[in-house]
Amino acid sequence: MENQFEMVFAIVNSGYTEEVMDAVKACGATGGTILNARGTANTEIEKFFGISISSEKELVMIIIAKEIKENVLKAIYEKVGLDTPGQGIAFTVPVDDVVGIKKNFIDKK
Repeated sequence: MENQFEMVFAIVNSGYTEEVMDAVKACGATGGTILNARGTANTEIEKFFGISISSEKELVMIIIAKEIKENVLKAIYEKVGLDTPGQGIAFTVPVDDVVGIKKNFIDKK
């Protein structure tokens, strides 16, 4: 059986998680988990790319239906991507099994 879900990880500067959640909810996601994080920026990268990298980060984790993955990643990039003050990155990993998600979300599969 093919995986039906993906876990989205979005790492953004502190204070930009609401923008992430607004973007993913507009694509059909229902919620997420937010964790405080700390980055380890390389000063050479900052000099080379000419950007300031904040060490205070927030990590947003969202389980989504696999079919909306591309739209979710695009929405996150547009709202809080590297070219924005949120300076975010996002990626997904497949999820094998899920429990505890609303039944109506799973029934849509």
